[in-house]
Amino acid sequence: MFYSVNSMGLLGLSAYPVRAEVDLSQSMPSFEVVGLPGAAVKESRDRVRSAIRNCGMAFPLGKIIVNLSPADVKKDGALYDLPIFFGVLMAAGMLDADLSDSAFFGELSLSGEVRRVNGALPMVLGAKERGLHRVFLPQANAAEGSVIQGIEVYGISHVRELLDWYQTGAALAPVREGDYPREPAPFPLDFADVKGQSGAKRALEVAAAGGHNLLMIGSPGAGKSMLAKRIPTILPEMTFEESIEATKIHSVAGLLPDGGALITSRPFRAPHHTISPAGLSGGGAVPRPGEISLAHNGVLFLDELPEFSRDAMEVLRQPIEDGQVTISRVSGTLTYPCDMMVVAAMNPCPCGYFGHPVRECSCSASAVSRYLSRVSGPLLDRLDLHVEVAPVEYRNLVSTDSEEPSAVIRQRVNRARQLQQERYREIGVSCNAKLSAPALARFCPMDDGASALLSRAFESMGLSARAYDRILKVSRTIADLDGAEVISRRHIAEAVQYRSLDRKYWSR
Repeated sequence: MFYSVNSMGLLGLSAYPVRAEVDLSQSMPSFEVVGLPGAAVKESRDRVRSAIRNCGMAFPLGKIIVNLSPADVKKDGALYDLPIFFGVLMAAGMLDADLSDSAFFGELSLSGEVRRVNGALPMVLGAKERGLHRVFLPQANAAEGSVIQGIEVYGISHVRELLDWYQTGAALAPVREGDYPREPAPFPLDFADVKGQSGAKRALEVAAAGGHNLLMIGSPGAGKSMLAKRIPTILPEMTFEESIEATKIHSVAGLLPDGGALITSRPFRAPHHTISPAGLSGGGAVPRPGEISLAHNGVLFLDELPEFSRDAMEVLRQPIEDGQVTISRVSGTLTYPCDMMVVAAMNPCPCGYFGHPVRECSCSASAVSRYLSRVSGPLLDRLDLHVEVAPVEYRNLVSTDSEEPSAVIRQRVNRARQLQQERYREIGVSCNAKLSAPALARFCPMDDGASALLSRAFESMGLSARAYDRILKVSRTIADLDGAEVISRRHIAEAVQYRSLDRKYWSR
């Protein structure tokens, strides 16, 4: 007999329909899986055979051929265990049910337990888009599947639950969105913990308000990492669409915890400086998301920036501009989103004390120059704000005065973002950092004093066209924090100040 069961497959973040076609004929007993199966898919034969036996049923005798259609697309992972299991039972006449409006995916243990798989959220969404009415998936993936409306999602912990539902009508209820709370977890960190550093805090507020990239330079112990880790506490809350996008990426990468639903807090990724270029951009035989995609709609923090390999740093250049990264492999070309805020931190020299007000730098001039030259000009040009983080003074450390908490800073950031969203609603831009060059003239009006100051800064500092655009975008953000529609001289002056450190350090 022949029977087919609906399932789904993944290409990047996109799901496509897969049909597990099972044919059982009276011949020498065998069990074959075709349709470009990977190693894990081929091994499903043993898992399915053991699961059927351990559910108290006799494995059907005969020649079993399973074809995973479309046969010209490689299938990877153990997610096809569940549809193959039910396809074999239906083809053998051991189960009588209508599975035509349902999709199945999940890994089976030898005892019949259904274990989690990667990419459940995009697959549930794909099943809905193709008109299916039910999806059966592992209980561990039920939370992420529950957020998709318009399709019934059933979390299964053991195949016996599903068999009892089909055979005896035993209770099996679909999961509901309300079963899993979506409130963002409270942040354990706060800007109120940071003593002093008013200048750096102001720069971080500007960066968060406009979605700008930022570089912090300072000696060891100045608080660069401490400040960077608190950036998510002042970023605007994620919209539902942003949460869906981030959750899909983490789901495909297998980084959602069991029972985890939507990601509601902006991601903060801080890869070690020994990471490879493929680790940043993504890769593998079937390309998986890298760190820059896992930071989508959040923050990518690169501590000790000059210690990253040159190849790894240069990988960032195009994704920073485009907000997406394209990975090409023999198996295909995939594109992942990476609309992130890049925050980098570095010492000014190998010993870390070049320019320190008290401690003397032990590095030679050539050593300092070599160290700084590890950060290329094109990458530096793509970081909108350059901020010097000075050592914290003793009086600030022992002060009992309360520092401004993240919640207060976040209110100002939210107000600035709301202004930007209303202003750019018709062009589909979410913040100032994403403004295109043609849109700058329309949305960044300057008074005469601001225009004159920017003209002088452009000529005297030898700025590039990209640097000019970024100064204008940062000025627009500073004006938004002030609630001003027209950019004034002081807004330009503060923005130019954030582009002056490269003259101090890299012009040597």
